[in-house]
Amino acid sequence: MKLYYSAGTCSFAPHIVLRETGLDFSIERVDLKKKCTEKEADFYTINPKGQVPVLQLDNHDILTENAIILQYIADQAAGLNDKLIAPMGSLQRYHQLELVNYIATELHKGFSPLFSPLTPDNYREIVIKSLITKFSYMENLLVKRKFICGEHFTIADAYLFTIYRWATAVNVDLSQYQHLKQYIEEKISPRKSVQEALTAEGLI
Repeated sequence: MKLYYSAGTCSFAPHIVLRETGLDFSIERVDLKKKCTEKEADFYTINPKGQVPVLQLDNHDILTENAIILQYIADQAAGLNDKLIAPMGSLQRYHQLELVNYIATELHKGFSPLFSPLTPDNYREIVIKSLITKFSYMENLLVKRKFICGEHFTIADAYLFTIYRWATAVNVDLSQYQHLKQYIEEKISPRKSVQEALTAEGLI
C-alpha cells in the first residue's frame, strides 16, 4: 500500500494507523498547491478530487476520504492489531464510527475557515468559539475513558490527535480541557507510531 500525504494535514491520521498495524506500506508526499507528488506526478491523475489522503492499494486501486481509509487499514490489520476497530457488524464498531464521523464533520471541517486568509476576523471568532464548544464533547468522554473509544487505542484516537494539533496553529485555546490535554500528552503523543509519523513527515 502507498499513502499519499501532505505533512500535518488530515492524512496524518491514516499515517499513524498504518504504523500501528505493522503492515508493509510506503508514503509519498504531495504538494497541494502545485498538485504534484514528490516524484513529480500530476496528483489529479491519482485523485481527481485533488485532496489527501489517498491510499493506493497493491492492485493499484485507490481509496479516498479519511473515514473510509482509516476503516480499511484497520480491517487489513486483523490478526496484527485487532484493537484499531471493533469487529464488523458489532454495536461497538458503530459507536467507534460514530466518533470518527463526529471528528470528521464537527471538528475537522470546523477548522476549514481558520486556514483561509479570506475568512473575516469576526467570523473567525465565531468559528473558534464553536470549535471550543465542540471539543467539550471529547473532554467529557475522556473523564471516564483511557482512550476516546474506551480502553484501547483506535482509529478515532489517531484522527482526534491529528485535528487537535491544528488548534495551536490557528489559536484555538483548548487549555481548559485538562482531561483532553492529559490524554494527548500522556496517551497519544508518546506512542511509537505517532513519533515515527511525526519524524517521517518532518514535523519534529
